[in-house]
Amino acid sequence: MSLPTGNRQEDRSLWLEWMRRIADPVLTSLAARRLRADMPVESRGTDRADYTYLEAFGRLLVGMAPWLESGPDDDSPEARWREQYGELARLGIDAGTDPESPDCFNFTQGYQPIVDAAFLAHALLRAPTELYGRLSGQVQRRLVKSLQATRSRKPHFNNWLLFAAMIEAALYRMDECWDPMRIDYALKQHEQWYKGDGIYGDGPDFHWDYYNSFVIQPMLIDIVGTVAQESDDWKRLQEKVEARAVRYAAIQERSISPEGTFPVVGRSLAYRCGAFQHLAQMALQHKLPPDLHPAQVRCALTAVIRRTLTVPGTFDDKGWLQIGLCGHQPELGESYISTGSLYLCSTVFLPLGLPPSDPFWQGEADWTAKKAWSGQSVPIDQALSR
Repeated sequence: MSLPTGNRQEDRSLWLEWMRRIADPVLTSLAARRLRADMPVESRGTDRADYTYLEAFGRLLVGMAPWLESGPDDDSPEARWREQYGELARLGIDAGTDPESPDCFNFTQGYQPIVDAAFLAHALLRAPTELYGRLSGQVQRRLVKSLQATRSRKPHFNNWLLFAAMIEAALYRMDECWDPMRIDYALKQHEQWYKGDGIYGDGPDFHWDYYNSFVIQPMLIDIVGTVAQESDDWKRLQEKVEARAVRYAAIQERSISPEGTFPVVGRSLAYRCGAFQHLAQMALQHKLPPDLHPAQVRCALTAVIRRTLTVPGTFDDKGWLQIGLCGHQPELGESYISTGSLYLCSTVFLPLGLPPSDPFWQGEADWTAKKAWSGQSVPIDQALSR
């Protein structure tokens, strides 16, 4: 396979610009303890104000975390931004776990807190130094207590099992008391729900949507990668999980059209480019299929970012995300969707955790669909046999 030539650092600049635009209202308001006062709550549901603030923060950080954790610590503009946003994130954790704060998050009422505490926990796995290690001891203790409080929430019998498992994986990483049973149950149940060719069911049934990317495969990879050494059967499972993840990354890349669009199927389409968290994570972790050059994945994801984040109506006049896939489309918001939910789009930016010198940021290359529909040579697609 011929490698692309040239340099496309302007793509990295574009990604940074859009990630910062998405992050600014959430992080600056929460750091000032004004998130509830400043953030609108757009939703068809009647109770989303109980949950939307933790949603916004956890889902934003889960995409920003690898960039926050990366270096180098120099005097470049990007390094200064990284330090600035890391400090805002730590102030946000302080504000969200302080019982005296007007922005103290809900970790214990209703079912939803287990979901967004898990996204926050996933961010902690992705940036353990910046988002946990640099907190004061007092804030660390409050954060641990908040995560442990979600054990009173009963997850649904579907991808939600991974939320409980992710919280325990984060507690394990923080060297706190953790429950291996919650992890074991989620991992073994998802093994039962594997449908073949790189795809898991969302519970016992198969749903044609993007939840393999929103939740299932990214969390499976990082949970089992965190705790595999604690159990021989988890080590054996890790190999299968990673092989399936490679296949699903191939499917995701092939689903991006020459124009940067993708099939409008399934629920939670208002997460926009977050539908490609899995592909972004596989690029971040250097686990892409061997016939995918990282640059073609970058070019494909850049096209998706442009199609989902640059359309008028994506943001309101104060910079907050609005419900929609391409612009403002409130009809695409299920009853559980609210303003805070939308920040899962940040997960497309995971490869910002790679240094500018990484092959992901070098050169240009057409992605598979763009090659195929312009008459270029493309490799034959092959199913995964296990």
